[in-house]
This record gives sequence, C-alpha cells and structure tokens, in this order.
Amino acid sequence: MGRGRAKAKQQKVARKLKYSSGGTDLDRLRSELGVAEDEGSPSGPLGPDDPYTEPQDDLVDRYADLADKYSESDK
Repeated sequence: MGRGRAKAKQQKVARKLKYSSGGTDLDRLRSELGVAEDEGSPSGPLGPDDPYTEPQDDLVDRYADLADKYSESDK
C-alpha cells in the first residue's frame, strides 16, 4: 500500500527534473568541484601527460608495415 505514494513522489521529482528550465548555477558547481576558471584541457580530455594520447603521425608510422602487407594481399 505504501508503494503508491513513493512511486508518485518519484514520478513528481522525475517530471520536475525532466521539464525544468535548466537553471544550473555553473559558478557554484565549479566552486564545489574545486575547479579554477582558467583551467581547461589543453590537449584533449585526457590531458597532456596521458600515456595513451599519441600524435597521429606516430600511429601511422607504427602501423605502416601492416598497411603495406594488407594492401599487397588484396591484389
């Protein structure tokens, strides 16, 4: 019997979130997260010191021999 009231309340909150105007205070959120305004991601989402970000040319050089191998086998 109590499930009906809880479900109705959840639906009310969900509707409020779905149709709200999106009045998010970004400055307050920034202060809560401890992010400075001038910070950003200079070289993508992972950062400049991330070992998984490689320049595109390095990848091309690394796999050039495979490209040659597969292009010869298609002929």
